[in-house]
Amino acid sequence: MSSQQGFVVRRTTEADWAEVRALRLEMLADTPLAYLETLEHAERRSEAEWRAWAREGSSASSITVAAITDDGRWVGTMLSKVPLRSPAAFLYGVYVAPSHRGRAAGVTDALLTEIENWAADRGETLSLEVHEHNARAIAAYRARGFVETGSTRPYPLDRTTRELEMRKRLLPRR
Repeated sequence: MSSQQGFVVRRTTEADWAEVRALRLEMLADTPLAYLETLEHAERRSEAEWRAWAREGSSASSITVAAITDDGRWVGTMLSKVPLRSPAAFLYGVYVAPSHRGRAAGVTDALLTEIENWAADRGETLSLEVHEHNARAIAAYRARGFVETGSTRPYPLDRTTRELEMRKRLLPRR
């Protein structure tokens, strides 16, 4: 767990399921094209599914971190895991509430630092996919050292658009 000015970053646990659910619904409403799930689908998930999702955040094979303000508001999240047959970690489910976006707020950098530290123990790179029309996210990733690999794939919820792969080389942990 790391503490920043005005917020803390920590891994999720099963007990966080209601907050994980609320933040997921918020992110799907805010930026629908950024995720491979619709708001309507997420709203139908059972409590057991949300509990499993939150619990997985502290598992050995994946990490989900959340930024939580001093007054208890969840304002950001990121998830990473190493997919099967992959030599390195992949970043998923990135979200920062509009009120906490931007370099000055520090939320994105704090979350990403936690993910990168975890991922560096599992490989030399951290990869992600971002929707080609999500210019805000693409710019944020570029500013944090991610570069396009040239690899794309159809976006599953609208196959007329594409997901762009981006990758960042990680520094080895000491």
